[in-house]
Amino acid sequence: MNSLVARAPWLERFWRAAQRWAIAWWRIMDLGAVVLVLLASPSSWGRHARARMALQIVRDTLPILLGFTVLAALISLVLTRIVVVTAFSYGLSRYALEMVVRVLVLELIPLTAALFVAMRTTIPSGARVAELRRLRRMPGTQFVRTEVLPRAVAGVYASVTLAALSCVVGLLMAYIGVYGANLAGFAGYTRMFGQVFTPQITLVFFLKTLFFSLAVALIPLAGGLHAHERHGSAPPSAGGGSLARMFAVLLLIETISLMGNYY
Repeated sequence: MNSLVARAPWLERFWRAAQRWAIAWWRIMDLGAVVLVLLASPSSWGRHARARMALQIVRDTLPILLGFTVLAALISLVLTRIVVVTAFSYGLSRYALEMVVRVLVLELIPLTAALFVAMRTTIPSGARVAELRRLRRMPGTQFVRTEVLPRAVAGVYASVTLAALSCVVGLLMAYIGVYGANLAGFAGYTRMFGQVFTPQITLVFFLKTLFFSLAVALIPLAGGLHAHERHGSAPPSAGGGSLARMFAVLLLIETISLMGNYY
């Protein structure tokens, strides 16, 4: 095999790329396993550790919560209006609200929340981890416990919180966009909501939101944690490869959720 690779430069490049790909995904899974083990360890829940984790959650969630909620409300109103007007012009107004809920709440808001958290929180956290890893000399497990674990938990919490709150706001804006600020359509709206959120779709929605949050929390941090191994002297960046892997995972999760909902 080595002699064949030596005679074919393109095969050597392919082999090295495959090795880098496998190592990168192994590091992501390894970091996820280490984070789960540390979360289950009583030593990770001491007073100082809890305070550090709570502070990181507040820092990563609070600054983006209001802005994203307002953005979700505006997008919900605009999308609801577009769908309602379009459906009315084709004589399909009875399906407009259900379409809005399916497209907006089930698909767009969780994905948008995950991407928003990634851009505003977890990707900068990955860059910060890369910088701290280069500057600080401490054992790997201790570094993960003190620097990576709080950021991973905060990323998951921020993504789930933004998705849950924005879904509630989106449902409220969809109702207002169709019925106005009154309770005239509340009975029909709740009945439609129950028809859309069946147990199967609710489970898929919950799992999708959870895996979105895990992806945007762990992948940039794994890239930052091992950045020094790629560059020798790590720059303050999580790496373009980490971003590509994160987007690929989000796309894969979204595709699987669509298959689970509609097939």
